[in-house]
Amino acid sequence: MDFLHERLPNGLDVIAETSAAAVSTSLGFFVQTGARDERGPEHGVSHFLEHMVFKGTPDLSGDEINRRFDALGAAANAFTSEEDTVYYATVLPERQDEALDLLARMMRPALRGADFDTEKLVILEEIRMYDDQPPFGADERCRAAHFGPHPLGRSVLGTVESIGGLPVEAMRDYHRRRYAPGSMVLAAAGAVDFAALVAGARRLCADWEPQAATPRIAPPPPASAGGVTERIVRPAAALAYATRLTPGPSEAHADRFAAKLLATVLGDGSGSRLYWEFVDTGAAEQATLHHQEFLDAGLFLTQLSCDAADADELLDRVRDIYASTARDGISAREFEQARNKLAARVVLAGERPRRRLFEVGGEWAHAGVYRSVVDSLTIVESLTRDDLARVLATWNLAGPAATVIAGPDTAHA
Repeated sequence: MDFLHERLPNGLDVIAETSAAAVSTSLGFFVQTGARDERGPEHGVSHFLEHMVFKGTPDLSGDEINRRFDALGAAANAFTSEEDTVYYATVLPERQDEALDLLARMMRPALRGADFDTEKLVILEEIRMYDDQPPFGADERCRAAHFGPHPLGRSVLGTVESIGGLPVEAMRDYHRRRYAPGSMVLAAAGAVDFAALVAGARRLCADWEPQAATPRIAPPPPASAGGVTERIVRPAAALAYATRLTPGPSEAHADRFAAKLLATVLGDGSGSRLYWEFVDTGAAEQATLHHQEFLDAGLFLTQLSCDAADADELLDRVRDIYASTARDGISAREFEQARNKLAARVVLAGERPRRRLFEVGGEWAHAGVYRSVVDSLTIVESLTRDDLARVLATWNLAGPAATVIAGPDTAHA
């Protein structure tokens, strides 16, 4: 694999990881903006804007955009997170230019008032649906308890109040500020014609108004308050859904990879300590631990679904597992098993252009660095049990946590 990079005069970065063995091409625009960049009244505008980008450009309707993606045979979509908005498509290599043409034109959407009013109703319904189905907003309530008033504690969707009160002029201003070429990356992975990618970017994006990268408006989040437990009662729910958050390494921290390996040992979906203790025995339907990272913060996220009457007891047992692991360590056998599992995932993901697109584009958008599959594999294979012990000693998984339990009659449990 080769990595290539060129920057247009207006500041747009164009990067690609090319692979002679690939038979598809994935490409997309990574916009360095998300929920943490929204001012108070703009809460939810990043995700709303993602929807509006698909509603049309000055010369293309939303229906025409969808028809053209279909005609290309493209798998196209987008997502918004706390720190990024990404628009992407996977196509056959001979369709690269056409996919780029469509994606680039979408980055300058029409943002018509009529479309805005219609799509606002869709967003409002999405917010209500999210709150009415498992896990009933427990994840976001837990994040809010963990981060407090910091923007990382807010829902990417926004609220009924913030979306309902958002005017189209605010979205247009947000797009002008946040979708500047200096805050965007055009990335590609797989069977990429890089010369054609750069030529297309010059043709389609060179007239975008130059603007320096827009600073993130939110400072680093404060330390978690921890020790907070909230309950959401949903009488019609069949199970209780518990979410538990404690601090972990950030994206910039040297222990981020060790944290992911530790999460694999403790809470992978199969073969982990939580799996054998709860899922294999039938005590819970789900019991997992994940490490989630942001630019300047990190989380260890525990998720548990079980009978409502058992939720508090099982959460106590989860804490006991974390405490005993920190005290007694991890065996050589389970360490090797988890490291092999993580290494295999790195390799398998490296064979998929779309997965590599997200890895390569995300790393470059956040840190301006490129890490190959071999680089990632080398890091995973270099990890030791001492690294995991250090993470356990530094980040107290068994300590005070933000916890939210949603389900039937959880108030009495």
